[in-house]
Amino acid sequence: MLTERAHARSFRTLLLGFAVFAVTAFSTLSADAQTLRGSRASMDRQVSVARQHDFTFIDTPERVRHFVDQGWLVRVESTRDFIVKNDVRYPYARPEVDLFAKRLGRQYRQACGEQLVVTSLTRPTTRQPRNASDRSVHPTGMALDLRYSWNRACREWLQGVLSSLERQGVLEATLESNPRHYHVALFPQQYASYVQALLARSDGVPELREYRVRRGDSLWMIAREHGITVGELRDVNGIQGSRIFVGQLIDVPQGG
Repeated sequence: MLTERAHARSFRTLLLGFAVFAVTAFSTLSADAQTLRGSRASMDRQVSVARQHDFTFIDTPERVRHFVDQGWLVRVESTRDFIVKNDVRYPYARPEVDLFAKRLGRQYRQACGEQLVVTSLTRPTTRQPRNASDRSVHPTGMALDLRYSWNRACREWLQGVLSSLERQGVLEATLESNPRHYHVALFPQQYASYVQALLARSDGVPELREYRVRRGDSLWMIAREHGITVGELRDVNGIQGSRIFVGQLIDVPQGG
């Protein structure tokens, strides 16, 4: 079981060798995979992981600031790829959540052309909204909420990626209502291991360049034009099917 300090130390070690790569294709499925509907079993898993990590359920704003001072929580700041809404009162989270937001935000913007929006992060138990579950893991800093997009292409892409990551066992995601949004509980140690595995697999990957999808393009046509396979194109962009749309930015491996 990791303590707060040991966990922060292990994550800093991970970051020393980290460079951002696009999500690869998700191929490992499990029979008990969730479908973003939420359940008591999903909540049980979230609480169980928080306990495995020995995470504290932070109770007051003063304790949030203490965790930030200790480096156990970091500030999550907006980038060109994602926005932390101005009304997020405690824009802090576990370092892995910050990493997750950066990676997902970049991939989301490339896939559908709009910024990802983070609507909630760490919330002390004494500052939870009235409709929050008393078992919510937001007070531990391992959760974030994402805005529901009314752009169908963006919504389908995000739901597909969250479902895939859920099957990888690195998070639990639920499509919530009132208001409609995605609740994501990230499993920090599991996610760190997942990223390390991606980085290990990325050794020797050729340089990538961005390609903007034009009318009439297909994955097959883009792959043929650049001398690579459709599988390679899917892998570096986290594309699970064949759907792409005009204006989408795609990473294309060079020297294929």
